[in-house]
This record gives sequence, C-alpha cells and structure tokens, in this order.
Amino acid sequence: MPLKILIMNKLLLGLFIISFVLPSCEKDNYDGPTAGLSGTFIDALTKQPIEQDIINGTTIELLEKGYNPVTPQYLIVKNNGSYENSQLFANTYTVRPVRGNFIDIPAQEVVIKGQTILDFVVTPYIRVKEANISKVGTKVIATFKLEQNVLTPIRKISLYAHSDSRLGEGMRLVVSEKIINVASVPNTIYTIEMDLPSNSSTLKPGLGYYFRVGALINVPEAKPNYAPAVKLVI
Repeated sequence: MPLKILIMNKLLLGLFIISFVLPSCEKDNYDGPTAGLSGTFIDALTKQPIEQDIINGTTIELLEKGYNPVTPQYLIVKNNGSYENSQLFANTYTVRPVRGNFIDIPAQEVVIKGQTILDFVVTPYIRVKEANISKVGTKVIATFKLEQNVLTPIRKISLYAHSDSRLGEGMRLVVSEKIINVASVPNTIYTIEMDLPSNSSTLKPGLGYYFRVGALINVPEAKPNYAPAVKLVI
C-alpha cells in the first residue's frame, strides 16, 4: 500500500476514535444536590424527643417526584430522635417514617428546597416513665412505669448494658429481659435486674458502662421505646 494512502487511513482512524471519546469528556451540566432535610421525632404529649435505636431503628423513606420508576432513599434516625441529610436534590418528595416505635402516621408530600426542617409529632407505642437504674450490691436494678398507648400487649421489657451511650436492642453487650405479653397496668412499678458476677467477663468490675431500659410492643416491625441511658461504675 502506498505510504500516502497508509498515512491517510491512520488519520481517518484517529479522527473516528476522537469523535467517540470527546463526548464522554464533556462537562456534566447537572447541578449537584443543593438541598437537605432534617428534624426530630417528638412525643405529642411530652414534647420531648423520642429516643431510638441507632442500629436497625426507625428510618424515613423518601420518594422523589418526577421519576418512574423511582428508587426509594432512606434516612437513618439517630439515637436522640433526630435525623439529617444535607445532600438532597431540590424537589417534591413523598416522605414516610417506617418501622418506628410510634403509632403509624401517613405519608406526606414535602417540597424540599434549601435546608428544610420537618419534625414529626407522633405518639410512642409505650412511654417508659420514672425510670431509675442503680447498682445495688452485685446487681444493677432498674425500676420504671409503663404508659401504653395502643391496645396491643407489650411483648417484653429489657435492661441493656454497653460501653457506648447509644445502646439498645441492636447494640448491647449484655441484656436482661422479661417476656410478658400483657397490657401494662397503670402505676405499676416494673423491675428488672442484671447480675454483675454472672457477666463479669463482659462487664469488667471498676469500669463505667451505660444502662438503658426498653419496652417493646407486640406490633410487626415495631422498635422498642426507651428511657434515657444512665452511666454507672460497676
């Protein structure tokens, strides 16, 4: 093949390749996420945040409008009942809390533009009230009252221990629990104990640990309701 024709063929091949490569190098003209959503789950009666599990706890489902099909996004609720995602696209979303420790609430449409605040005012399945957790001899003893807000029986009550203050059903070193499967009785004082010598290989004497009381309603996918964690040196 003559040299001149060979050179021309190589030039044409090079132009052909460039024509495919250049479009992939063009600047992405889509704007990045400029909005966010945050808030807190608040008890409708006490006006206090509703404490949650940090692992496998309440989540918030987001469905962004304008797409078919749409892939749900999920926001994790923190231990103190708050949540935040500051990297969302400005748009209208269907927002729905799922698998919580409160009476279900309907989904709502929310226009998320800028940093939007959305608090959820809800009724917990159970209020764990007047909780007292203390070390008595070789035991940690918890006493508390329960205020039940649905007719479904309470499945169990629990006392959790962990070195992290975010402890609960999904995050514990030791747990003592009682399966009760009954409705709570007003003003009844419930007691649950944790024997320290039996758990000394996990809960080391002389060190500080967090303890937390929880109660679980017998509702599918429900999460426990809690009293605040208490730190004790054992």
